[in-house]
Amino acid sequence: MVCDTVTGSPESQLDRAVLAIIGGGCIVYPTETFYALGASVGSAKALERVNAIKGRPRSKPLPVIIGDRSQLTQVMDPDAASWPGFESAMELMDLFWPGSLSIIVPARKDLPTPLLDARGCVSVRQTPHPQARELCLKTGTPLAATSANVSGDPAVSELSRLSPAVCMGSDYVLKGDPRPAGGLASTVVRPRGGREVYVYRLGAVPLEALERAGFLVVLES
Repeated sequence: MVCDTVTGSPESQLDRAVLAIIGGGCIVYPTETFYALGASVGSAKALERVNAIKGRPRSKPLPVIIGDRSQLTQVMDPDAASWPGFESAMELMDLFWPGSLSIIVPARKDLPTPLLDARGCVSVRQTPHPQARELCLKTGTPLAATSANVSGDPAVSELSRLSPAVCMGSDYVLKGDPRPAGGLASTVVRPRGGREVYVYRLGAVPLEALERAGFLVVLES
């Protein structure tokens, strides 16, 4: 099954995607790596739907993308400056954002539960994909950004490979312009004090790049 998209100019399709998100919907949209399934971080009901569409365990927190650094305040704890990993996190953002480095930071207390890990933290990255960036900026909200596949299936960079469950379950499918590049998913890290960085998932940003930047890399077992 090929996932249908609404015809029209890229601008009109983007506007439809924006309206779907603002209306509390779940959409499929492109990121720099793969198609993502997501919703506004402010809609707990839509985030639960994302998990249901994927068959994703509720215990596994949904990652987040932002359109620019100004949106970081919508997901990160305003008191995060007292966190031991704060300086390292800011430096990583300066060096690797926008890009495929997801950074685990202390979350705002009012974020919905589907976004939070057991420590009350959230994984966030600033996406370099132009449409994903515009979605965040035009809706005024960061977005959940889990891969648009049924849990256990491969992530996809072509709409023709989206599963029927994801196509039918989402409220809108935005065709990538440009389409996702594929390759590796984002690298996921959690900064700690002393320039120590725990790596939870190896991905698009290689360990060597982190080490060249002067960070002590620890692989999370």
